[in-house]
Amino acid sequence: MLTLCGFSASNYYNKVKLQLLEKGLPFEERLAWVGETDRTATPLGKVPYLLTPEGPLCESAVMADYIEALHPEPALLPPGAYGAAKVRELVTFLELHLELVARNLYPQAFFGGTVSESAREKVGAQLEKNIAAFGQLTRFDPFIAGSSFTLADCAAIVHLPLVSSATKIVFGRDFLADLPVRDYLARMGERPHVQRVNADRKANTAEMLARPKK
Repeated sequence: MLTLCGFSASNYYNKVKLQLLEKGLPFEERLAWVGETDRTATPLGKVPYLLTPEGPLCESAVMADYIEALHPEPALLPPGAYGAAKVRELVTFLELHLELVARNLYPQAFFGGTVSESAREKVGAQLEKNIAAFGQLTRFDPFIAGSSFTLADCAAIVHLPLVSSATKIVFGRDFLADLPVRDYLARMGERPHVQRVNADRKANTAEMLARPKK
């Protein structure tokens, strides 16, 4: 049995959770807030982390590859080496060049903080450049990487709404508006496992915001 540790308000936790659900694998969830993690399993204290019969794993990309190798069917990577690499390319691009950059806006967008004008300008310029490049890589046909649901969709479904919301709140416009992201997310929202992940995320976000500040 696999145990996914972390919390459902985390987009990276939900990326792995959605993969497990889409593959139909049995797994348990263990609530672990930041600051309350098992440091022997996740030395930096990050979530998510995965407990396996062989030992723990941290870093969501590593977990995704482990799950895919352990249970190849139903496949969330194309069969060929190049096709699989293109899916991983999209995941990396989403996380390194979109979500990680947009994360600089989260304090102001979601947590009542502020981002300096110079930081806003830098992040905005970087996001515009990176989103244009992302638009050249992705397909939305009907999935991120083409005709099949893949690991790229597990990432896009949880990351793109945050990029969209953060830019809209901080800049007054959705930086993803020129891509068919809204229609894509609406299609993905019809999938039962996506509905479950979204419902759990909303409930856990409310729980997280209600926790006493430390």
